[in-house]
Amino acid sequence: MIFYLLVAGIAAIVTYALALLVLKLSLKYRLYPQVRQRDVHTRPTPRLGGVAMFFGILVAFAVASTLGNFSLIFNEPGKVFGLLGAALIIVIIGVADDIWDLDWLTKLAGQIIAAGVLAWQGVQLSTLPIGGQTIVSPYVSLIITIFAVVLVMNAVNFIDGLDGLVAGVAVIANGVFFVYAYLLQSQAQTEYFNLASLTTAILIGACVGFLPINFHPAKMFMGDAGALLVGLLMAASAISVTGQVDASYLAQPDKFTLDFLPAFIPILLPVAVLVIPLLDFGLAIIRRLRAGKSPFTADRKHLHHRLLDMGHSHLHAVLILYSWTAVASVGVLAFTFVPWRWAALMFVAGLALCAAITLAPLSRSKAREAAAQRGGPEPESLTDDARYDGLDAASADTSPTHHSKEPIE
Repeated sequence: MIFYLLVAGIAAIVTYALALLVLKLSLKYRLYPQVRQRDVHTRPTPRLGGVAMFFGILVAFAVASTLGNFSLIFNEPGKVFGLLGAALIIVIIGVADDIWDLDWLTKLAGQIIAAGVLAWQGVQLSTLPIGGQTIVSPYVSLIITIFAVVLVMNAVNFIDGLDGLVAGVAVIANGVFFVYAYLLQSQAQTEYFNLASLTTAILIGACVGFLPINFHPAKMFMGDAGALLVGLLMAASAISVTGQVDASYLAQPDKFTLDFLPAFIPILLPVAVLVIPLLDFGLAIIRRLRAGKSPFTADRKHLHHRLLDMGHSHLHAVLILYSWTAVASVGVLAFTFVPWRWAALMFVAGLALCAAITLAPLSRSKAREAAAQRGGPEPESLTDDARYDGLDAASADTSPTHHSKEPIE
């Protein structure tokens, strides 16, 4: 464990130092776009944080390659080079988009190429997680892997609309996934589980290092380069575990717990840690298709937009999405540690608490309406403009908050 903490710490320190340098250079040479009408920030803000994150990740992998504890991974370096090569492609595409605003077809082509490089080097789905069923054709495996990686990258980039949202969600989700991958690694030493654990630990470090500069009010955004990079590494970690583990192994009496639910953890946990990005992505596609629009058409109805429209402040909206991610991911992982009835009870209680916090502004709104009908003054707590985080109600209803362009819109 100490070596995972070491490489994560290196990723955090390097990312933070380089982010400060990139921020200084971006401000000096004006490497930032002008504020758009739909942006929530009021001054031009650099979007090249993904560059600092990439080099922090690169340095951490380089240090890990010198440590004997990770020799099992680097004895067959193809998967690592494939992962870093795909990351480099994504960062280049993301930076180009952040500076020149590429068309969606070019961005999508770059994402497919990056996912193809990753799969070509062996990080791909080769089994189904229930019963260890082998995918019939290598070509089918390649196509499924590319689709999954591109899906996750875009889903993560979809939620990059508030300060610190993607980085914080990634820290929470990857923290939970690291625990799971580390448990698998301790039971069966293979390069797959080691690679997933190492990648997850390094990504956590990079996000932790970037958060001080990205948290509200953000001095710099990670941009498409950073959001797509986070999505790529999260997808690679999930595929490294989900596509290789035989779920029947987890159901053995001497592994984790006697209950049956751990057999489904390999497919449930990757979905749980990505629940917010995938939910937002799915709702956006359905919403646009039902409206007769292209699925690549940008709109202001993402989950974080809706939270702002409900009356949550910028910071509260971010913390609420953090909470949903934590409850979903920790709740699913809990089934590997405690009897399923207790795990289910804790899971439901967590969801209920998150729902109550999320819907709280609606209750306050009804209280305001009732006070207005009675002709009395509104409760003092309901007229606190601070909850709008500097925005009046009109701007909260009409100003889109995306500060990172969606990758294929």
